[in-house]
Amino acid sequence: MTLPQLSLSLQFARLEDAPPHRAALARHQVRRWIRHALERTGEITVRIVDATEGQALNRDYRHKDYATNVLTFAYGETPLVADLVLCAPVVAREARDNHKSLQAHYAHLIVHGTLHAQGWDHETGDAEARAMEAREAAILQCMGFNNPYA
Repeated sequence: MTLPQLSLSLQFARLEDAPPHRAALARHQVRRWIRHALERTGEITVRIVDATEGQALNRDYRHKDYATNVLTFAYGETPLVADLVLCAPVVAREARDNHKSLQAHYAHLIVHGTLHAQGWDHETGDAEARAMEAREAAILQCMGFNNPYA
C-alpha cells in the first residue's frame, strides 16, 4: 500500500510536564499515524498545547469554554491543509482514566483529527459516527493499536 505524501510540522507549546508527551510523540510515529489516515497529499501541523491555550481555542472557535482533547482546523482540500491541536493535560488524563498508554491515545486522537480534516464527522448522526469509529479502529489496528471504542 502506497501512503499519501505528507508535509508535517510538529510543535510543542511550553508545557509543565513535557517529557512524557515528547516521548509519546516521536516525529516518525506521528508522521506514520497521519499518513495511514490520509486519503490524499497533506500539509499538517500538529501542535501540543497546555490547558490554557486549549481552552482559549475551544472557546474562541467552538464557543465551548473548556479544554478539549483535539481540535481540527482544515484550510484546504487539495492538498489537504490542516492544523491538529491536542491539549496535553486532557490527553494525559483521558489516557490514564481509560487505562491506555499515552502514545496509544495520542495515535487515536491524531487519526481522529486527520479524518475530521478530510470531512469525516461523528456529530451529524449515528450512522456517520459508526462509520468514523470503524474507520479509526481499522487504521489503528493496522498499526498495532487496539480498538479505542472496544
